[in-house]
Amino acid sequence: MVSPARTASALDESHLRPVLILLGPTGSGKTALSLELAERFGGEVVSCDSVAVYRGMELGTAKPTREQRARVPHHLIDVAEPDEPFTAGEYSRRARAALREIASRGRIPIVTGGTGLYLRALTEGLFAGPTRHENLRARLRQSLERHGSTAWLHRLLRRLDATTAERIHPNDTAKVIRAIEVCVAARRPMSEVMGRDPLEGFRLLRIGLEPPRAALYARLNERCAAMFAAGLIDETRGLLARFGPVKALDSLGYRQARRVLRDSWTSDEAIRAAQQGHRNYAKRQMTWFRREPEVRWIAGFGEEADMVRVAVETVAKYRGD
Repeated sequence: MVSPARTASALDESHLRPVLILLGPTGSGKTALSLELAERFGGEVVSCDSVAVYRGMELGTAKPTREQRARVPHHLIDVAEPDEPFTAGEYSRRARAALREIASRGRIPIVTGGTGLYLRALTEGLFAGPTRHENLRARLRQSLERHGSTAWLHRLLRRLDATTAERIHPNDTAKVIRAIEVCVAARRPMSEVMGRDPLEGFRLLRIGLEPPRAALYARLNERCAAMFAAGLIDETRGLLARFGPVKALDSLGYRQARRVLRDSWTSDEAIRAAQQGHRNYAKRQMTWFRREPEVRWIAGFGEEADMVRVAVETVAKYRGD
């Protein structure tokens, strides 16, 4: 039974412009489904991927192909060079501008991608965090050297803010240190001061893809091998020659290709490591996305006919068609 308060809330939102959000792990078929829905409902795709923003990074990103981008307008793809910093805040600013521009033409923005932090920045906003405290950072780095790994820092973060600790991988030293810094400086958990600038003027429909894990992992293994077979190592070599070892080239696939170029790994070793990395990443993505509110989960891949039918029916009902 739907409560009167909830019904009133839904009615209050009926005048807001619709935005469709497709979320799910890498390899789940978000691109295919976004194209189907965009063509059926007059939509345009807004990418939500922290690597797809970079020009020249093609094989390791699984960007929509040129042909797919020709079918439907896409936004926030190839908007920066790999050596340009591109933060979640910058993504939020540009993506919100894209939503307004698309909606102003009477079309539906379809946000799709797997970068949870970017999605959170878009929908909830980023907190106005405290400035850097270099003395605290130095002490944390000294502690890191003494303990020999980031595991100790991550345990400290977990004591300060368990919610944020769940969202940050223990090996992501920079984010762990920043989160501890924010907790100490703000004297509050970082998770409690996030989301001070929520997206306004839109009503959101979240559809999540959750294919069977074994099938997803098999697909990721095949996709990683195909990336290397298509020339990922050569692409990485060219990007390194042009931009140097920039942070963007530490992303999955490129990181492993760089090990081959340093003669640290064989191609087969790099492929296996990339496959494992993508499987781990998919698992972390699902952990993150399960915290998103009011997601309509679909138990399959986005290109499957039954999954497309369910998604189309969900969007049509949401629109009141």
